[in-house]
Amino acid sequence: VIGPHALGLVGSPDGDLIALFNGDKEAAREALNIVFDVIAELGVIILLFVVGLETRLGELLEVRGRAIAVGVLGIVFPFAMGFALIYATGRSDVESAFVATAMVATSVGITARVMSELGVIRSPEARIILGAAVVDDILGLLLLAVVSSWGQDDVDVAELGLTAAGAVLFVVFAALVGTRAIRRYSIHLERLHVENSPFFFAMILMLGLSAMAGIVGLAAIIGAFLAGMMLSEADERFELDRQARPIYEFLVPFFFVIIGTRVDPGAFDDAEVLGLALGVTGLAVLGKLVGGALGARMPARSAAIVGVGMVPRGEVGLVVASIGAGIGAVSNDM
Repeated sequence: VIGPHALGLVGSPDGDLIALFNGDKEAAREALNIVFDVIAELGVIILLFVVGLETRLGELLEVRGRAIAVGVLGIVFPFAMGFALIYATGRSDVESAFVATAMVATSVGITARVMSELGVIRSPEARIILGAAVVDDILGLLLLAVVSSWGQDDVDVAELGLTAAGAVLFVVFAALVGTRAIRRYSIHLERLHVENSPFFFAMILMLGLSAMAGIVGLAAIIGAFLAGMMLSEADERFELDRQARPIYEFLVPFFFVIIGTRVDPGAFDDAEVLGLALGVTGLAVLGKLVGGALGARMPARSAAIVGVGMVPRGEVGLVVASIGAGIGAVSNDM
């Protein structure tokens, strides 16, 4: 409602900002969007960091088989359904693959927020969803790399292998080596005689691993989640959680508000576009529901919770769309 496509209270540059860009309204709008993106990214990073603080590595390893199955099937079903739908409309195989790829990546931040607010973040279903989100992100990264190379007729198997190895090594190193080091030595930074030194270390670790995740091609929130999970083994974890809460409460709502401001209802005034959008959305939801429920191998209620928890999509879909449009593989209406 408050976004640039409705009341225009947020996201529309005012005269002073436009003047700073020598009257270039589009440049001013882009600068504003970049600032909003940074704030939203910080919000979802602190969200997954706090969720990580409440998640022990041992708890994730207990459900690793189901988490891997949910992550894999949650990629396979939406991709297959999306590809079939777009290809059936007469689009090219490359464009169909790009749209299908945009449908596969779960945006676990939304699910994590809901489960955290409900106080069930340590339930078996939540642990499966969080574990599956890591698998989902690695596979989604590789799928995007393959489809992007396909769109440019330049598939490099060696490069894809290195990308996969880098992503897996990063997750394994942070999860296994990092958590064991923290569990054995804790933080003990109070010896530095610097006020709140454990908290400063936690913030540096959170942002550092988020940046490193981005370097290896994963979503920054995976690094933030791993940082939180490492520090969940520290003696100071309850104090760290208490100190992180004010930042959490301040920044996390920005993520949801800014995502909302990006929705343009006017994009659906074309009946064909609206029909395709509804079809893609329906299959995107159905694909994750089926994949998540089958992979969870749990009673019906728990399987449904896992399936629904894997449904949310977000920034990765926008990244896939922009890459596809940039290389001319995806048309503007699609």
